[in-house]
This record gives sequence, C-alpha cells and structure tokens, in this order.
Amino acid sequence: MPKGKTTVFFCQECGYESSKWMGQCPACKEWNTFVEEMIDKKSAAKGGRVAAKAAEAKNVPLSQIEMTQDKRMSTDMKELDRVLGGGIVQGSLVLVGGDPGIGKSTLLLQVCRNLSEKGVRVLYISGEESLQQIKIRAERIGTFGDSLTLLCETNLDTIKTVIDREKPQIVIIDSIQTMYNEEVSSAPGSVSQVRESTGVFMQIAKGMGISIFIVGHVTKEGVVAGPRVLEHMVDTVLYFEGDRHAAYRILRGVKNRFGSTNEIGVFEMRQNGLMEVENPSEYMLSGKPEGASGSVVACSMEGTRPILVEVQALVCHSNFGIPRRTAAGTDFNRVNLLMAVLEKRLGLKLGDCDAYVNIAGGVKMNEPAIDLGIVLAIISSYREKPINEKTICFGEVGLSGEVRAVSMAEQRVTEAKKLGFDECILPQVSLDSMKDSGSVPKGIRLTGVRSVKDAMDAILK
Repeated sequence: MPKGKTTVFFCQECGYESSKWMGQCPACKEWNTFVEEMIDKKSAAKGGRVAAKAAEAKNVPLSQIEMTQDKRMSTDMKELDRVLGGGIVQGSLVLVGGDPGIGKSTLLLQVCRNLSEKGVRVLYISGEESLQQIKIRAERIGTFGDSLTLLCETNLDTIKTVIDREKPQIVIIDSIQTMYNEEVSSAPGSVSQVRESTGVFMQIAKGMGISIFIVGHVTKEGVVAGPRVLEHMVDTVLYFEGDRHAAYRILRGVKNRFGSTNEIGVFEMRQNGLMEVENPSEYMLSGKPEGASGSVVACSMEGTRPILVEVQALVCHSNFGIPRRTAAGTDFNRVNLLMAVLEKRLGLKLGDCDAYVNIAGGVKMNEPAIDLGIVLAIISSYREKPINEKTICFGEVGLSGEVRAVSMAEQRVTEAKKLGFDECILPQVSLDSMKDSGSVPKGIRLTGVRSVKDAMDAILK
C-alpha cells in the first residue's frame, strides 16, 4: 500500500487485500465484494522479533514424525458427536453458524453443561449477553458444574490473558463478530477484525491444545458473515438449519478435517433446551395421511444414516395460461426435470397442470435417491390413485426414464423393515447386487424396477 494511506480494501469472499477499489476480485473472480476499511500502520521495527522466531524454527523430516491417536472428548450428545466425527478433537477450532434465534448459543451452553458435569474446565466468553442473561438461559437448561466459568469480554488482549491464566480445556466464543483487536482500527464485525480475531484463536487452539468453538453470524444468503477465508482457517464448519418458528433443527457439517461431512444431527427445541432426536425417520413420518393420493415414503441417506421422509405431490388442472410449479424441501429444477421425463416417457399430460411437491417435516433433501419418490407421488396425484401406506421407494431417475442404482441399498431396506414397511420399490440393479452378495433382508417384499413405467405399473396394479 502506498505510504500515507490509512484505508485498504478487502474482498469479503476470499480476503484479498488491495490499495484501491476494484469491481472484480482478481483472486476469487467475484464481483462487488470489496469493502473499504481503516487500518493502523505501525512504524515500529519488527526485524528483531522476526529474526528471533526464525532462529527458533526447525524443520523435521517426515519419517521422524511420530503418529499419535487423536484425543476426542465426548459431549454426551450423540447427535453432535456424530457430526463432529466422534467427539471434540483436542486443539481443534470449530465454527458454528446459523440464523438468528436458531439455537446456536443454547446448543453450546448445553455442551458446556455436559462437560462441566464431568469436571472439564470450560470457559464461556460472551460478547453479546451479560452474565445475568446467560444465567437465565442456564437455569432453563438445568444444573451446571463448578468447572464452568463465564466471561463477558470483547477485547482480544484481555481474553488471551484470561485463557493463559486459567488454561481451560474448552473455550466458547459467542460470537466472533463482537471480538476486536486493538491493533486493527476497523470496527468490530468488519472483515479485518473477523479475520484477525479468528487468526488469534487459531494460534491459541494449536499452540495450547485448547478446543475452541466459535459462533458466527450468517448473512441473508445463509452463509457465515465476514470473509470466506474464515471458513478456510477453522478445522470444522457446522451449520444449524431449520425454521426458527418450527420445533426441529438440523446440524450439518460442511467442513471437517477430522471426520465426514455427510453426517447430520437432528434436534428438537423444547422449553428446557435442545433435545436429541435419535430416530428422525419416525418423526418425519408422524401424521402421514391414510388413503390419500400423492403421498409416498422415500428413503434418503445422510452420511451413514438412512432417513425416511414423506414425499407429497399435488397435481391439478391449471386455470391460467402458464402452469405453476412449486417445490418445498427439494430442488425446484429437479422437479421440473422429472415432470418432463414423465411427459416424454409415460405420455402424462402435465403441460396444463399445476404441480406442488413437498418434503414433509420441513427438511431439505437433495439426494438423487428420492427421485423415484417424487415421480411416484406425482403419478399418484395425477391418476388419483393412493399408494399403499406400507410401501417405500428409492432410486435415481435418468432422462431416459431409467431407474438407476443408488448406494447403501441394504441399509435403506433394513431401516424400512425396522419401521414396519411391507414392500420396497427399488432399482433392479440394486436388488440384483443384494442377491449376488446374499444380503437380501427377510420379512419385506422387494420389487425391482428398471424404468419409471415399471414403477408406475407397480403402484397401479
């Protein structure tokens, strides 16, 4: 930056720094992402300190590095442990994002409660609430152990001093947008402050072996506010999803250096906090109508967990020139694609019909395995033919009308049998694979289909 300048421009997506404003970021190629922020140039020479650190640095051959088992600490919340990959890894930095009021602070306070009861030293740092406000929420959740301490502070230097003195095992930061570093002259919550504050907590986590949870606000687009580099710096990124006015929440991992990103955790918001939902399929299917057309149960996989959901469709004649199509809980474009397949391959006259597709329960499912469920629900509503309540289906539908194989077919069928279903409509390829391996579950009738026509004949017979 030229001498005398006191402002700099940062890209909110990738954190690229420039001395002037640009319409397009040269690093991430995004448009209109640069924001202007004040900086404080330090004139003090840092050459001595840099030289001292360089003298202490030592490179180590790869062959001499000893492997140690990652130490994981259970949170006593099976749903959270599953998303984290088995528990909290020592020295990890976890970012938890979600809409306002979704339950981020409540979830982490319950984690503090479980850990404090086991004698784990936990430090809860809040920059948004007072000690009395935290106490009110804590009384609603339950009793806490004496190993939990609270600190209401936003100054990074003060927070770092307290952590060095107390040496806790777990630190909760609520939230990163309220923290500020005195060496950065911009306001709290700005790109510079968020980036520098996260960098400080990352050094604390790695240097002292402390596991740190950071709460991050989200924008109206649903992503964590601040520079995109924030998600690259942390070890794990968790998103808390769901309607704040509904009872159920889904915790989803979008980045995890210590586990899978395909797992989800399901919680129910109650008066005394968040309760784990150990069998989401049973909840998703509660209240399913009996003898109604346009309703079918499909099976989707979230990581290693099969989840049964009710797919609903309503097809009716349109009174307007352009038919209306609506999709809730699944991809809108995918629904249009599947309706085009039905028109072309089965000859259904859907061009003058309104179509509404819904995944009951308020969850979002985008796995291709629910394609067959969407197709059968649309056919059932169009033909006014109810599907047997004890029938479940799964399979991917291609543009040629074929039903393609999906992964983990045996686990899906086993879950359907466990919940009392009598028949399963699945891809013939998956059924043949199960027969070849000798792993066909007993007690449930399996119907293999090769095309959407075969699937339609199976439900209309």
